[in-house]
Amino acid sequence: MDFTPSHRALELTEAVREFVTDEIAPLEPQIHADIARRRLAGEDSWAVDPRLVELQGRAREQGLWNLFLPAGQEGPYAERYGTRGGAGLSNTDYAPIAEEMGRSFLAPLVFNCNAPDTGNMEVLLKYGSQEQRDRWLDPLLDGRIRSAFLMTEPDVASSDASTMAATARVDGDEVVLDGRKWWSTGVGHPDCEVGIFMGVTDPEAHRYQRHSMVLVPMDAPGVTVERMLTAQGVHDEPLGHGEVSLEGVRLPVSNIIAGPGRASEIAQGRLGPGRVHHCMRLIGLAEMALDLACRRASSRVAFGKPIVNLGGNRERLAESRIAIDQARLLVLHAAWKLDTVGEAAVEVSAIKAAVPAMAQKVIDMAIQLHGGGGMSDDHPLAGAYATARSLRLADGPDEVHLGVVARAMLAPYRDAATTGSGR
Repeated sequence: MDFTPSHRALELTEAVREFVTDEIAPLEPQIHADIARRRLAGEDSWAVDPRLVELQGRAREQGLWNLFLPAGQEGPYAERYGTRGGAGLSNTDYAPIAEEMGRSFLAPLVFNCNAPDTGNMEVLLKYGSQEQRDRWLDPLLDGRIRSAFLMTEPDVASSDASTMAATARVDGDEVVLDGRKWWSTGVGHPDCEVGIFMGVTDPEAHRYQRHSMVLVPMDAPGVTVERMLTAQGVHDEPLGHGEVSLEGVRLPVSNIIAGPGRASEIAQGRLGPGRVHHCMRLIGLAEMALDLACRRASSRVAFGKPIVNLGGNRERLAESRIAIDQARLLVLHAAWKLDTVGEAAVEVSAIKAAVPAMAQKVIDMAIQLHGGGGMSDDHPLAGAYATARSLRLADGPDEVHLGVVARAMLAPYRDAATTGSGR
């Protein structure tokens, strides 16, 4: 196994680190504070801050744009909207870049590398028709529009997609969408113009061939954003997570991605790299929390001593350092296997279970060292905790991913028992 990033990836990682430190970090606290102020004043807290637009422009000028573009699938889009050098990156090369972005809440959006847009763009790159790419992929890569992913539902256990109630019924040359979705990330952004909707097309088909993914213009008749949700009190502007109803939404059948019944196949192709991205950003988030914890513990005095020398805090900091480094290696292994084998379902499930739990624990430790301030908006830790906790549910709950790992781990024992060769 070789996790060594390429020379180009090293250069991009350093460039992203410098941009986050020099350009984003000085502005980010005030941007968040202004969003909170507008919300409390009853003003529009979802409006895009002009400083964010300026940061996006500077990032693009420096070639720090669409860094997620996967090697081998970017085609002409990298030439028009890509990064330095034009070509896409491997998962292993992108991993440390995503980690640097994870240290900032705004950085993924600044670099046009934020979820769910990256996953949606990868779907269009890999499965979209030329018509679909022309209409939606080009403006997404250009940053002119944003997108949402509409899969989770409020009335069923969405960890099991076979229970999905929303429908995408083919009617002649149209597809008719009905259902209610929630935790639809991205629908709060004022530039969100398209969503990828997943619904049942043929309930009698094999469980992995029942569903379709459909591109839905958010202004189509019958599409309504009912409300924006909070995650542990956090709205997550300017993207947000919303509840969306679709009632008799009629669209051309050409809006179905790759054809009816292929949603499960597309979902697996979308979620593997996307989970690596999520996990590497969480590594960066945990690093940010650990850095703040070390600064606080070294500078804050209680009972006549720096608090780093009280109550086992040195051990807690050391354990956090070890946990982050372990998690990083686990994610790099999953990225390497995706690059070399092309399939890493067990490894991706392992990181999806391990990394958010690790990040949540590290951030909780940092909150504890900050005292009451750690629970407030005076520090970014409360929002970081909400992010880590929510990602133990997003893209599948822990239990589903642990089940995948356990099934693969126990398969040899089951086979041995079946053949009578066990001891």
